[in-house]
Amino acid sequence: MRSSTYLHDLLVSTIFTEELDDPDLWMLGFSAMWVKGADLDVLAAAYGWDLDTRTACYLSDILDHNINDGSTWVAEVNGWISLVPGHSGGEEVRSISEGGREAVGLRLDIHGRACFDYARDGRTVVSFDPTWPEERLGEDPHALDPLMEGLAFRSGDDETESISSALALIGRLTRTDIATDWFLAQHSRIRPLSR
Repeated sequence: MRSSTYLHDLLVSTIFTEELDDPDLWMLGFSAMWVKGADLDVLAAAYGWDLDTRTACYLSDILDHNINDGSTWVAEVNGWISLVPGHSGGEEVRSISEGGREAVGLRLDIHGRACFDYARDGRTVVSFDPTWPEERLGEDPHALDPLMEGLAFRSGDDETESISSALALIGRLTRTDIATDWFLAQHSRIRPLSR
């Protein structure tokens, strides 16, 4: 049986490939977004990507590429497209879902705040801090309750369990395996348009 912090720990070990004393997702900030119902052309226009620069890339390599040339990791699985980095806030998730799309984002900032946002068709369905899951906002704050059942969200106790649970929730929502379909699989990186 996997640890209740497995997805968090896997993400940390995937992002931080160099030896660090205490790697922490909050140390640099981490953001990811998954979008359903949009193609790469729509996302390229929204985020200013140069699709001609699309190159094979693992998530474990994106940190260096993002620092060096502004690349975004782009993955496509089961009709969803994931972007890393890719979630600056709930408004971004809401707006990219306009036009009948769905979007879900997870953001951890350098100030220790975490945010999970889920939007559909331009409306925020639910938004919450995974470390305080009982305080939810949105048009239907309990819309994801059936998918959250059995997950180990903890109120302020163990942040790594809560982040693992948020990642598992994204997997349930996208009907994918977060570890094998996203974190460990080779996908692409795309650089921004030249200025």
